[in-house]
Amino acid sequence: FQKLRQNYYPMYLKNSKIIVIKIGSSLLVDENKKIRKKWLSSFARDIKKLKDKNQKIVIVSSGAIALGCKKMNFNKKNIKLDKSQAIASIGQIELMNLFSQTFSKFKLNISQILLTLEDTEERRRSLNAKRTFENLFELGFIPVVNENDTIATTEIKYGDNDRLASRVAQITNADTLILLSDVDGLFTKNPKVNKDAKLIKIVNDINKDLKEINIKGINEYGSGGMQTKIEAAKICQLAGSSMIIANGLYSNPISKIIEKNNCTWFSPKVSKLHARKKWIISSIAPKGNIVIDDGAKKALKLGKSLLAAGIKNVSGRFNKGDHIKVLDKKNNECARGLSSFSSDEVKKIMGHHSNEIQKLLGYVAKSEVIHKDDMVEV
Repeated sequence: FQKLRQNYYPMYLKNSKIIVIKIGSSLLVDENKKIRKKWLSSFARDIKKLKDKNQKIVIVSSGAIALGCKKMNFNKKNIKLDKSQAIASIGQIELMNLFSQTFSKFKLNISQILLTLEDTEERRRSLNAKRTFENLFELGFIPVVNENDTIATTEIKYGDNDRLASRVAQITNADTLILLSDVDGLFTKNPKVNKDAKLIKIVNDINKDLKEINIKGINEYGSGGMQTKIEAAKICQLAGSSMIIANGLYSNPISKIIEKNNCTWFSPKVSKLHARKKWIISSIAPKGNIVIDDGAKKALKLGKSLLAAGIKNVSGRFNKGDHIKVLDKKNNECARGLSSFSSDEVKKIMGHHSNEIQKLLGYVAKSEVIHKDDMVEV
């Protein structure tokens, strides 16, 4: 059965509609500080094959600081944080020029998106980013995402592009995230030190399967390790995405995964729809509360949306899209969700039927205060 599962995964990758691929800086710049142009061309060739099959691709790339150091002839190890931000600004242009020059040879159009972790963790900002990705897909462009190192602080210090890539996979609703590293995948021991280390092919339960695993891999340009990849896998599993850790040092690394499957797969824990519910229930602290009557409570239990007519009281200040609690008349929490209205708007329309909302607010609005797809019963 395990063998069947292993053979299934390359087919899953072939059928993935949206794929996010993260490139570590060690893949772009070798140990002699030379840009690996030949490798990048082989990678672009792989992307071209995926695009020809109408698969949507997002690339999350490290390397701005590495390329900035190369241009300025600096040693990254000796650079302080504030200088790193300036070097990242210099390197960012070098990085995008490198991608643009290489990908244009294969008639691939790229765009740049700069993100911080806050942009993907705050719901409204993540929705804005999601719309940008969707529009770029429609235009036939490949978004190249970089962490905004020019204003980042701990992101530079601790190197969290693996987790950033998993957040990108989450908000784009990607089927698969590929983390291209300098090792074949996750091993039972550090393969660079232990010859008896074995590659772990499939991880279904991180807490159970990896209980004894603690591997760190740090080189001059890459500032993360295997631990950040495991953290990324946890996010992907709860987002309904599969994740791959694979060796990107080979030419045509994506084709290599499909042909050889010599990598580590993390299988998703939940469906995509369930993943959205998971995001809501584990989201940031609610901005406000809505108290509902017994009729509305009964409707929620039947999987219905929350309408203004069933609302009795509103507390706190929140905006459209904010995370709020839904309480019954005894102040017991019965649901959480994303509001379609601000707190001021809800106060104006509460207790009224949906067909009165436009007249009360003076403009066309949604009929549901919280849509059923944006709500989780507690």
